[in-house]
Formats: sequence, structure tokens, C-alpha cells
Amino acid sequence: QVQLVESGGGLVEPGGSLRLSCGISGLVFSRSTMSWYRQAPGKERELVAAISSDITGKTYSDSVKGRFTISRDYATNTVYLQMNSLKPEDTAIYYCKGSERFGLRRDYWGQGTQVTVSS
Repeated sequence: QVQLVESGGGLVEPGGSLRLSCGISGLVFSRSTMSWYRQAPGKERELVAAISSDITGKTYSDSVKGRFTISRDYATNTVYLQMNSLKPEDTAIYYCKGSERFGLRRDYWGQGTQVTVSS
């Protein structure tokens, strides 16, 4: 059974920081690309950041580049999203996604964590 559980969301003022965590079980973590997506009300879900299975490749959306950092810890099967200089437009539900890069190449999603940036 694969399970992805996000945590670390909350309310923060503009310019503040949050660190999101995604704990993974059941997934072949070492052979999976890990990603963070977000979805705001009335908008489509969009890719925020991704990190390859060997951590040599990272991708960021233009809107968060230079402010957000994705990382992964193989010892604890955890992926992180460090978010700095937060803006109101970053407000959304943030989802963790794992993509196995072997066999059937399955995708798995967490339930999401709310991030609200407001004064």
C-alpha cells in the first residue's frame, strides 16, 4: 500500500516562510521522481517543483524559481519543499506526487495541505 502524507501547511504573512514535508511509505522511493503541485480555488492544478530519483535533476515553475527549494531524504523517505518570500498568490492546496520510473510507471498523490499567505 502506497501512502503520501503532506504536512507543514498553515497561515503565514507575505514575505514569510514555510517548509512542507511529504512522508512516503510503500513507494519505491529511490526509483521515483517526486513532485509538488498546487491548486488554488477556480484554477487548474499546476506543477511547482520536481526532483529526480538520483537528485541530480530539479525543475521549478517560473513563478517560484529562486524562492522555493525541493529536496529529498532517502534515509527517511521524505520530500521537502522550502518556501521563502511567500506571496498571496502562493495561496493554494499543495499536493505531493510520487512517480515510479519503472514497470507500469504509476503515479501516486497525497491528500494535500493548505497554504495561506495573507496579512
